[in-house]
Amino acid sequence: MDFSEIFRFVAALAFILGLIGVCAILARKFGLVPGVSAVGGQRRLGIVEVKSVDAKHRLLLIRRDGKEHLILTGGEHPLLIEAGIDAPLPVETEQTETGATAPAQMALPAHVVQFQRIVEFIKERRA
Repeated sequence: MDFSEIFRFVAALAFILGLIGVCAILARKFGLVPGVSAVGGQRRLGIVEVKSVDAKHRLLLIRRDGKEHLILTGGEHPLLIEAGIDAPLPVETEQTETGATAPAQMALPAHVVQFQRIVEFIKERRA
């Protein structure tokens, strides 16, 4: 095996790996890869919080396009409890005297209070 054959082998390998890389980049850009967003790298769907109600049931708070939806899973069919809840704004931070940042004191949003009441109600009902 002379140098020209080794060079051709290495060049062909580099070309194939480059093609695979280009295909992967295009697949991510056009949303062909599951779990990767196609619009500017911003995710439109996500699970905000999961709360176990009992051994079988869970409450899921799902965010989609700035709206949140509360779903109860674990039975025969998932149950949509509330849809179209406005997503809360990001928590603001305050500068403390020591220079550290701390979350600003804010009242809980109405949907969070309602979420807590639903969890308590289901737990009482199961007991």
